[in-house]
Amino acid sequence: MGVADLADYPWDAVAPYAERARRHPAGIVDLSIGSPVDPTPAVVAEALAAATDAHAYPQTMGTPALREAIVDWYARRRGVPGLTPAHVLPTVGSKELVALLPLLLGIGPGDAVVHPRAAYPTYEVGARLVGADAVASDDPAEWPENTRLVWINSPGNPDGRVLSTDELADAVTRARALGAVLASDECYAELGWDAPWDTAGVPSVLDPAVVGDDLSGVLSVYSLSKQSNLAGYRAAFLAGDPEVVARLLTGRKHLGLMPPAPVQRAMTVALGDDAHVAEQRERYARRRAVLKPAVEAAGFRVDRSEGGLYLWATEGRDAWDSVGRLADLGILVGPGHFYGTHFPQHVRFSLTATDERIAAAAERLAP
Repeated sequence: MGVADLADYPWDAVAPYAERARRHPAGIVDLSIGSPVDPTPAVVAEALAAATDAHAYPQTMGTPALREAIVDWYARRRGVPGLTPAHVLPTVGSKELVALLPLLLGIGPGDAVVHPRAAYPTYEVGARLVGADAVASDDPAEWPENTRLVWINSPGNPDGRVLSTDELADAVTRARALGAVLASDECYAELGWDAPWDTAGVPSVLDPAVVGDDLSGVLSVYSLSKQSNLAGYRAAFLAGDPEVVARLLTGRKHLGLMPPAPVQRAMTVALGDDAHVAEQRERYARRRAVLKPAVEAAGFRVDRSEGGLYLWATEGRDAWDSVGRLADLGILVGPGHFYGTHFPQHVRFSLTATDERIAAAAERLAP
């Protein structure tokens, strides 16, 4: 299978509902896509601007300063000590890594790639591109013997599910028994809302409580898009088993997957500045506190959603019917059909809208 064989991009199906929502007299409230709306922190933008004399090719492996910043960040923010630059690798955003990881690992026909039941579609796309079987399962006991890559996602997109250290350890144990690489997509890790994640933090798969001092076959993937409003920079990275990291680096060199030099400098600065992360977290907490009760008062049940940027909600009918009802209120959301076959009655509300737009949505949802 090749790229040309992929189905139409799913978000194109939302276009008619977006048009309906735009007809609202007070304008559309677009809660369908998790694209940040707040300014890129000045300290990061200034770092990018100062590095624009980038006449030489950038380093695929990342500058020494960036790799050290990633190592320091894991120790400081994620409770993962003991990493070295050999354990980490920057990527051109995280989506390209999700799509290309099966290819970079040499996975192909006859192999299986496991991903969550409620999942961003790119996990499946990566499997299909190499002719592997995509298996949607949250239960390690169900993972087939031919599994070669396991994706987990905590906090989850779209459902906001947070995995405990015990659940992470079970996933790692099973993946290792199968001889599979386990990759944990942790891009929303700074956004834990419900207890205990609001105070204890969302655990990483690289936490010693999960893997001890053995990182074999395990990767953590992180993005600065959400915590630092850098979606337009395409700034992400991975960390974990140095042997796997070295294999990925070789493949990425051949493919020319080089994060631009100014972006690498901006990432270095962003990773060292915790103040802007706290400020952005507070913005999302404020918006969630307004939107969640409004969604519930409108007749939706919010499931999971203990972390991340979304409310995963259902009113007990087909998601497209809910999308239509909300579009008539001038609110656009994402249907559960986009995230696999298991949640056809759920919709995803994003917190990535301005305070004014979130307040407008809450007002429109009022009974």
